[in-house]
Amino acid sequence: MKKFLTIAFSIFLLTSTDINAQVFNRETIKCLGTELDGSVTLRVHGYGRNRADAKEQAMKNAVWAIVFNGVRDGVHGSPLRPIVTEVNAQERYADYFNIFFADNGEYKKYISLRDTKKFSAGRSKDKLGYDYYLTIRVLRSELKKRLQDDNVID
Repeated sequence: MKKFLTIAFSIFLLTSTDINAQVFNRETIKCLGTELDGSVTLRVHGYGRNRADAKEQAMKNAVWAIVFNGVRDGVHGSPLRPIVTEVNAQERYADYFNIFFADNGEYKKYISLRDTKKFSAGRSKDKLGYDYYLTIRVLRSELKKRLQDDNVID
């Protein structure tokens, strides 16, 4: 009887919930192109409790992806490798990156919004906050030089 109730409850949960609605990636990033000056144009997603927070989160996601994750999706056939390839660099340099990625932090020096066209920002609102898709240019070569000067990378 206990086994029957467990199976019946499991079936009820699986049929009553939409699994696709529960899984949502808030860090969708696509490469739109690379420039000859070493900058990268990205289409980035951000989420926040208001519009300003969502836009700032999108900017942070863009720089974070260039520094730690790399960019796999996009126009070009070869993916962009991350600048920091050291294992556990996020934990090792946590104090540095907490200051670097603080609200209105140093990461904003390596972002340009000049590729953003009018009405190109996708936005939507749900019960908890705002979603924003922005076109952001990350100054990858300047960012790499900064990390080298600060002895984060070799």
